[in-house]
Amino acid sequence: MSSMSNVTLGYGALLTALGVGSFAATSAPTALIPAGFGVVAIGLGLVARQEKYRMHAMHASALLGVLGVLGSARGLSKLPALLSGGDVERPAAVIAQSLMAVLSAGFVVVCVRSFVAARRA
Repeated sequence: MSSMSNVTLGYGALLTALGVGSFAATSAPTALIPAGFGVVAIGLGLVARQEKYRMHAMHASALLGVLGVLGSARGLSKLPALLSGGDVERPAAVIAQSLMAVLSAGFVVVCVRSFVAARRA
């Protein structure tokens, strides 16, 4: 399960980079939201390296991933319009939200698979 702490650290680093990059590109303070999620994920990944806190930290990080999907999924609904050349409000936000939703959904899938594998072991 220590590999899951590394996956969580990677997820956190990607979200942090997404937030900082989005902020650098747009100067919009809300662009830093993924970075906030990323910093929390990094903290949980570090906590999960301690055996006695691993299970709780990994469950909390899975919940963080679910919240990341729920909070950013609306960007996915606008992505087809953006990709087809349609006019969308705040295209950079649509891209950032879509990336966060995809990263978070993938992370949740990896977490669930890890939890299932741990139960079987």
